[in-house]
Amino acid sequence: RTTCSSGGGPGAGAGQPGARPSEGLLDPVYPRTYSALLKVAQMVTLLIAFICVRSSVWVSYSAYSYFEVVTICNLIMILAFYLVHLFRLYRLLTCISWPLSELLHYLIGTLLLLIASIVAASKSYSQSGLVAGAIFGFVATFLCLASIWMSYKISCVTQSGDAAV
Repeated sequence: RTTCSSGGGPGAGAGQPGARPSEGLLDPVYPRTYSALLKVAQMVTLLIAFICVRSSVWVSYSAYSYFEVVTICNLIMILAFYLVHLFRLYRLLTCISWPLSELLHYLIGTLLLLIASIVAASKSYSQSGLVAGAIFGFVATFLCLASIWMSYKISCVTQSGDAAV
């Protein structure tokens, strides 16, 4: 699945005679799509969650080191997928199923982020920085779930047979 658009409006490709908007390495349309904006929102909330926890006094070392690892790994992977779509690397690396790899990342990463946020919230002991980090972790979890929902339209609809009795 790509969000590339093959058509350009009036003035598209201005300054580059003969160049079409769908050609080239950089996709000028992708940063304005919902998928890209959602990825940026996820990266910002993950970065804020990491900074909140990193700058606080820890109560439980294992809980917050796990939270840090999960948030940074998710941030790096979301950035990688953002760059893959922005620079159209999916056209060059066709041996990888990009939609499947992104779906698996979101499923696993969202589950790990939810677990890390629950553990961080339960071990915060009312310290404001740790509570804020856990809240931003939950917000990032919600944004990841929204990305799965909007990108892949996962639904649990059962099919009924139209057989007449």
